[in-house]
Amino acid sequence: MSHNPRQGLPWYRWYAESDGPKERRLLLKLDLLIIPYAFIAFWLEYIDSTNISNAYVSGLARDLDFHGNELVRFQTIFTVGAVLGQLPFALLFPLFPMNYLVPGMEIAWGIFTLLQYRGNSFAEFMAYRFFVGFFSSAFFPGVHYVLGAWYRRDELARRGGIFYVGLTFGGVTASLIQSGASKHLDGVSGLAGWRWMFIIVAVMTLPVGIAGVFIWPGTPAMPNKLILTAEDLTLARKRLSDTNHSVVEGQGLRPSLQIFKDIFTDSKIYYLTFWASLFWNAAAAVNGQFLLWLQSLDRYSESRINSLGALAPGLGMAWILLVNFSSDLVLRPPGAITMALTVNIIVCIILAIWDVPDSAKWFAFCMSYFELGVSSVLYGWTNDILRHDNQRRALTLVLMNAVAQSTTGWTPLLVWKTVEAPQFLKGYTFTAVDSFCLICFTWVVFFLHRRSERKYALEHPRSSSVDGGESASPEQVDPRKAEGAVSVVPLSTE
Repeated sequence: MSHNPRQGLPWYRWYAESDGPKERRLLLKLDLLIIPYAFIAFWLEYIDSTNISNAYVSGLARDLDFHGNELVRFQTIFTVGAVLGQLPFALLFPLFPMNYLVPGMEIAWGIFTLLQYRGNSFAEFMAYRFFVGFFSSAFFPGVHYVLGAWYRRDELARRGGIFYVGLTFGGVTASLIQSGASKHLDGVSGLAGWRWMFIIVAVMTLPVGIAGVFIWPGTPAMPNKLILTAEDLTLARKRLSDTNHSVVEGQGLRPSLQIFKDIFTDSKIYYLTFWASLFWNAAAAVNGQFLLWLQSLDRYSESRINSLGALAPGLGMAWILLVNFSSDLVLRPPGAITMALTVNIIVCIILAIWDVPDSAKWFAFCMSYFELGVSSVLYGWTNDILRHDNQRRALTLVLMNAVAQSTTGWTPLLVWKTVEAPQFLKGYTFTAVDSFCLICFTWVVFFLHRRSERKYALEHPRSSSVDGGESASPEQVDPRKAEGAVSVVPLSTE
């Protein structure tokens, strides 16, 4: 009996049939510790990262006399901070407990989010946006690193999809919070509504960061022993090693020059980075384009613009779950990615043509979040591709994410210039071509991974499947007989 959920597992079955009562209790405990916190923290991280767009169209640009490309520059400096912060923080993953590192970063970016309420110049906002980006930089790869440390491949996509819904939920609530602030708080205590937006979301962010210290489980190598028992850790390690997932013991993931040499002499870092770069540049209309179009119509008040702006990310929550559940249960990762990006290409074509009825534009913007569903499929699949070596997995995840995200620091300056709003012909054309290339390269990754798994299977008999998208099941792997099997050593409870 395999752990492949596509072999007869209905969508409503959360556990594999071979999971015993103890495993199910462990999974439930991990789900309750990891998923709700990751969802809420990502929700707030997205609001803190993107609320500059809501503030910009809700009075910030008018009050501070911004009329050029200030918005895209704010977005770019945020990306610069995010890219520069990822590798330093990632090096701390194996050296510092994740239940301190991730919440600590959240508290720091919450403080700089709060400081934006007092911004009165372009330079001030550039500094604040840089530090929000810097301290939030490793949150996303950190969550995927933790997910990959506890879950098997067939368990990752659905959980990663629920986590990623936090992003679109952030888009919904950012618009609604700004709408409420503009309508009810504008002028209160002498502050504009857009300034209250930064205060409100910072007050929401800081307590969640503090709570994370106590509820984030860390990793099997450096766990949060306040909430996980020695029995939990032993069982978690065993169920991963049974599917040939690398299990790190003790201090485990400390980086060295040899690790970096191994990473950079392996083709995986290069094709995974290129693959992720295509994904990061495939977003068609999720960075304020919808709001700028609504503003250009001169039909709606500022509060109404922000209310309507919640529609696209609200629908996006359903699109993300659809893509991720279909990856686990029906289409497999390459099929789910292909489906999502086909929709994205249609969206890009409609918006690139532009001279279409408003109803077509509404349709396109409302479908634009389909592409974001690719994220957890892509990064979950990457966790599986790298599952044989946790050291490489940790650093490769961050390196590929940092390089990929860095490309979005300069492409908006070329194809998403604010002065060209609301019609971004170059931007939508670019993302359509990028999406097509991403579909093609996804299948290249599929065949490269399939070849790699065949090679690994020859070197480690009966330890790996070769379909390019699956981990081996316990029935395929006998860790006591497989060459190079990992032993399970209980952690000390001291």
